[in-house]
Amino acid sequence: MPVHAPAALRRLTGRIVRAGLPRRTVRLRLTALYGGLFLVSGAALLAVTYGLVAGAVDRPPTVLKREVTVAAPSPSAPAGRASGNEGTRPAEPGDRAAMDTAMAALQKDVQRTVDHQKSAMLHTLLVQSGIALGLMSLTSVLLGWVVAGRVLRPLRTITSTAQDISATSLHRRLALAGPRDELRELGDTFDALLTRLDGSFQAQRQFVANASHELRTPLARQRVLGQVALADPEPTVESLRTAHERILAAGRQQERLIEALLTLARGHAGLDERHPFDLARLAREAVAARATAAHERQVTLRPQAGAAVSSGHRALAERLVANLLDNAIRYNMPGGQVDVTTGTQAGRAVLTVANTGPDVPADAVERILLPFQRLGPARTGSGARGVSSQGFGLGLSIVSAIAAAHDATLTAAPRPGGGLVVTVGFPTATTQPP
Repeated sequence: MPVHAPAALRRLTGRIVRAGLPRRTVRLRLTALYGGLFLVSGAALLAVTYGLVAGAVDRPPTVLKREVTVAAPSPSAPAGRASGNEGTRPAEPGDRAAMDTAMAALQKDVQRTVDHQKSAMLHTLLVQSGIALGLMSLTSVLLGWVVAGRVLRPLRTITSTAQDISATSLHRRLALAGPRDELRELGDTFDALLTRLDGSFQAQRQFVANASHELRTPLARQRVLGQVALADPEPTVESLRTAHERILAAGRQQERLIEALLTLARGHAGLDERHPFDLARLAREAVAARATAAHERQVTLRPQAGAAVSSGHRALAERLVANLLDNAIRYNMPGGQVDVTTGTQAGRAVLTVANTGPDVPADAVERILLPFQRLGPARTGSGARGVSSQGFGLGLSIVSAIAAAHDATLTAAPRPGGGLVVTVGFPTATTQPP
């Protein structure tokens, strides 16, 4: 048994060392702060009280001195009148010396007694005050622990709720009650964060579902075309060529969709570097590149390029302008028009694209800025030549993402008489583009 005792002692010591000090929680720190403040304040009050009492008892006992002085005869008084009795014998010099010696001894005894009483009184004051200070400090620590627990109760609620919430239960809310203090504001902020996260997760799930659906369509078309070509018992060169051309067209559709998705993701990621670019030049180039597509759809492009210099990612800004023009051309009508205007307003480089076309409900403007959102058959089409994301419902969502990455303002509103007006305001650049 004694052989195993050191091992058991080492295990017990190891547990104690591993346990260490209690976890330094906010409640423990607040309790220590409350107790420390009370201890320092009480010690300061005790020191002031001790100093005042010590100063008061250090004053000489004037009453006792007066009594002793009256009782002792004055050396300058006439002989025979020291005590007021004229029949008394005059004091001799030896008696006066003895009286002075007795008075000195009496004063020493009185002073010694006073000093002893003062020391005993100050000691008693110090001990009793220290005991009272210790008891009150312990009481303040206990009360501080209770008060800190009550103050931090909303934080525990927030912590426990945050630990229980997962991606499938983002609909839960704290809904803290009580006065509108800092902790209530923290709870409301957490609820607002949960609301935004819930919306983001739902949008992400919807985006994944829509992207999967859009990608599945050309894949299914490719598979069907390949199966039809293989099932033909007597295929000809012309039939095989036609099948392969259709398969390649479906592949190009997938490429355009993937490119649009990558652009959308890049717009959401933000910008690492910013360089100046001429927004008016981008608008002129985009109008020139889409002149043929607009002519095929019998749409007139009317550019009005004013000075507009901004900073950001030129390629993404070029895609923004292209998507706005593609959207304006595709969702237009024969004989319609597209007004492309650039300029500088209120310290921003502004691009405005207004197109004629079908009526756009006011309550549907925000929805068409989301990915894979279309208004209906009136705003869908087979696509124009040179359109990068035709028919996928990603054009305006890419515009919104790129505008957000550039810290630009984006407004979309129905055009009187049909169509849409989209205005993007980029921050102006301090330097000119190269």
